[in-house]
Amino acid sequence: MKLLETKQVLGQGIEIESTRVGEAVAKGISVIQYDIDDGLAEYKDYSFDYVILNKTLQATYNPLLVMKEAVRVGKKVIVSFPNFGHYIIRGQLFFLGTMPKSKDLPYEWYDTPNIHLVTISDFEKFCRDHQFKVIQKFFYDDEKKLLPFIPNILSPYALFILESIK
Repeated sequence: MKLLETKQVLGQGIEIESTRVGEAVAKGISVIQYDIDDGLAEYKDYSFDYVILNKTLQATYNPLLVMKEAVRVGKKVIVSFPNFGHYIIRGQLFFLGTMPKSKDLPYEWYDTPNIHLVTISDFEKFCRDHQFKVIQKFFYDDEKKLLPFIPNILSPYALFILESIK
């Protein structure tokens, strides 16, 4: 809603869970119920200026298909994700021997929506291997403070702006 109110952005969301679709519609947000893992065939190439995958990619069954479709329908793609290479996550796994939990990752191993645990280094390699051009990248903490040094270890979150290599 903030983008619509402050920047007059027209957007459309995609959500798989019907209760969340209803909640979004009740707030005046344009959203369709759809499984992004099925691709985005109903959208033409470059239908949108931006496609935003906000903490979504790691919860998809086929991240490569989702990314290929995102760069096809959007001129640019914004991808954000929790960095599973962050030192606190590494420490919980190493010292406690259990899957990590945090404020933003409060799930048990058996009920997490995160099915592809990705680090910043993994994602950068993924982009190189599949020819997604990284335009900008940001690494930040819970307070949205930018962390430019050793991001794969120090940053709990990453945000990349990408486009397809044509």
